[in-house]
Amino acid sequence: MSELLQLLPKDEFNEQLEANVHPPNWSNPTPQGRYNLVVIGAGTAGLVTAAGAAGLGAKVALIERSLMGGDCLNVGCVPSKGIISAARVAATLRHAREFGVEVTDDVNVNFTAAMQRMRRLRARISPNDSAQRFRDLGVDVYFGQASFVDSSTIDVDGTRLQFKRAVIATGARATAPPIPGLDSVDYLTNETLFSLTELPRRLGVIGAGPIGCEMAQTFAQFGSEVFVVEAEHGILPREDRDAAEIVQQAMDRDGVKLLCCGKNLAIKNDDGIRLTVESHGTGYNEPIDQLLVSVGRAPNVEDLNLNAVGVEYHKKGVTVNERMQTTNPRIYAAGDICSPFQFTHAADFMARIVIQNALFKGRKKSSSLVIPWCTYTSPEIAHVGLYENQAKEKGIEVDTYMQEFKDVDRAILDGDDSGFVKVHVKKGTDDIVGATIVARHAGDLISEITLAMTHGLGLSKIGSTIHPYPTQAEAIRKLGDQFNRTKLTPFVKSLFHKWLAWTR
Repeated sequence: MSELLQLLPKDEFNEQLEANVHPPNWSNPTPQGRYNLVVIGAGTAGLVTAAGAAGLGAKVALIERSLMGGDCLNVGCVPSKGIISAARVAATLRHAREFGVEVTDDVNVNFTAAMQRMRRLRARISPNDSAQRFRDLGVDVYFGQASFVDSSTIDVDGTRLQFKRAVIATGARATAPPIPGLDSVDYLTNETLFSLTELPRRLGVIGAGPIGCEMAQTFAQFGSEVFVVEAEHGILPREDRDAAEIVQQAMDRDGVKLLCCGKNLAIKNDDGIRLTVESHGTGYNEPIDQLLVSVGRAPNVEDLNLNAVGVEYHKKGVTVNERMQTTNPRIYAAGDICSPFQFTHAADFMARIVIQNALFKGRKKSSSLVIPWCTYTSPEIAHVGLYENQAKEKGIEVDTYMQEFKDVDRAILDGDDSGFVKVHVKKGTDDIVGATIVARHAGDLISEITLAMTHGLGLSKIGSTIHPYPTQAEAIRKLGDQFNRTKLTPFVKSLFHKWLAWTR
């Protein structure tokens, strides 16, 4: 990865973004004494750590070699959701007739305008992650390459910072698998995809994980012919299979061609890009205009000189204990650099643990976090806790309750009735151990279940909570009703019958 991600095209919105997250005329401060905390990396984990620590009165330095905001703001969550929202509008218009709305002309997507909208909104959001904001919060912001000198010193391009505690929050980056011929073509990753200004007529996507599925469906809704290659069967191989099947059907309706169980994948530079692969016994030889590689991540550990300070790391990142402490007790880590949960919100809450443990000798553990996640396809898949097979592997017997949206009034009226809510509870109890939702707004709906799990509220409590009618969240409340009905055993029912007969 280059030291500074290139923000393309060079328009007013990317200039505004750069002015916030890596100001061209920025002057690094001169260190004045030892820092309570030096944070390396200004992605979500680093920003939350630096802002939180400074807000508590700590003397904090924040070091970033590229763009503040990290992947999330610049090449991840923010730009992807910006174009997903535009693509969903196009898809809605194509299906408007189902709602009795006549769209008289064909839906013509102005991809250039959609991408410009994304850049404008990304720039609008960027002041929250800006160098100036953090300077105003009392954080000393340094741009440059950080390298550990010893367990109390970090070098930033020749300037030495003394610290009591340090935090590694350098994140991870996109990498590509060893695919024959891939190096012979210019391919896209999430770090370059959002620089496109013209819609590719034919797009190849390698990998049917969350990024691959989100972008494949988005570009299909924009009007591209999209081919997705996946080594395993189906899409989203780590998700609930019933949920993944519903999303796969939706992607198929949007025109995405899935080439799963892919074998002998190769790329050729044949006056353009040519993708060859075998899928379910059929060979494909497809010319494409652009290729998105959406598999593979590598931790950003290069040039940090971690060996000099005894910080262990491996191919997936830095080794930490439950308190987010590395193998050097003075150095902590948070976010994608050390976590299997590579989500912005997970990085946020890991950073909060680091602040408490590094500055105040806290004993907070990352294992206490209940972390939900969402894949923003149409419909979305959201999940929290254990899947049924994971519970079985852990020796936890579960009862599973499922409510399909085809029996939820608001979902029927919205035309979003193909999904479901599935909740697993410990067998014979209402203790929630995991849940999956597949729905248009699954990412919003999952928070109610996450709240219940975090605070030990059982499924019966959800059933006794009034939900406004009609809402799709009623599906969750209906699961509470399902559980409560299990308490009405034949014996209890006979007692009720006798009581009611006696009180007539």
